[in-house]
Amino acid sequence: MRYWLMKSEPAEFSIDDLAAAPGQTTAWFGVRNYQARNFMRDDMRLGDGVLFYHSSCPEPGVAGIAEVSRLAYPDDTQFDRDSPYFDPKSTRDAPRWLHVDVRLVRKTRLIGLAELRGHRELADMVILRRGNRLSITPITPAQWKLILRLAERKA
Repeated sequence: MRYWLMKSEPAEFSIDDLAAAPGQTTAWFGVRNYQARNFMRDDMRLGDGVLFYHSSCPEPGVAGIAEVSRLAYPDDTQFDRDSPYFDPKSTRDAPRWLHVDVRLVRKTRLIGLAELRGHRELADMVILRRGNRLSITPITPAQWKLILRLAERKA
């Protein structure tokens, strides 16, 4: 089993939106970075753990736990001319962009950046590095376990 941190802007799709989605499941659409796409295509497996992370908002942080519930398949937004994720170079025969489905396991209290940075065991997390812009990053089993423990604490 592998573990991932997946960022979403809550104004576009929040943990509450995932909780309200049919089956509490959604496609992780709109990824337009090759490394993040490759993580989904090559490395994600069914049941992998996901930290659902709110980004580009007043208080970024881990907002919930999810799991990979469907393996990589073509992201239809790349073919939709009206979508901000449209890619004119992508074709149905040779799609460039893929996504996975994620299913909510549970919402958590928000574990903000300051709290994450306060634990030296998390210092190597990609999300805590300066200049990190990837929307999907791997995390270690030890980081996963610590963040699950933090999620159980009161704020």
